[in-house]
Amino acid sequence: MKIKSSEFIISAVKQSQYPTDGLPEIALAGRSNVGKSSLINMLVNRKKLARTSSAPGKTQTINFYKINNEFHLVDLPGYGFAKVSKKNKEEWGRIIEEYLTSRENLIEVLQLVDIRHKPTQQDKQMYNWIKYFGYKGIVVATKLDKLKRSQRQKNINTIRKELEMNQDDILVPISSMNREGKEVLWEAICKVFIEKGLNITIEEAAEI
Repeated sequence: MKIKSSEFIISAVKQSQYPTDGLPEIALAGRSNVGKSSLINMLVNRKKLARTSSAPGKTQTINFYKINNEFHLVDLPGYGFAKVSKKNKEEWGRIIEEYLTSRENLIEVLQLVDIRHKPTQQDKQMYNWIKYFGYKGIVVATKLDKLKRSQRQKNINTIRKELEMNQDDILVPISSMNREGKEVLWEAICKVFIEKGLNITIEEAAEI
């Protein structure tokens, strides 16, 4: 995917704050420290478009980013960080659920998991929810660069087993650090655009 423009639009906590331009949306869901902001920055070739935090669990809003003036990437609040209060967890859960159940132009959800670890119970619940509501549920296994090559396939198999993925379900190992897996993920996203019959401009990025 050739990225011509990318911009932060708004941080929202309720429906009335969501963008009203009607553009299709790809949402990113995952634990607080799984690397959603880093993934967005890597996908759009920007270092600081999505704000990363040294304190996991800090992001409490839904952040909308407009890409190529044709679609949004949507960073959902991270879940599962132990140091967050019960009240905050409940509030974030409400914010996420309201978006996922009400947003008509949401076309796909990327489920991010850390390739180094087994999916948590909350990861499993989120993936089951995504599948239940009819999304492909593309699984993005982050932090690939932190894993030895000899361990990759074993860990991928573990993630697929724990999430009860079938043979046709998509899992993309990726490293935001060295960009490994970037084009594979864009191909999966572009396939969603095509299957949905959306008029999204799909151009291959020039090799660097």
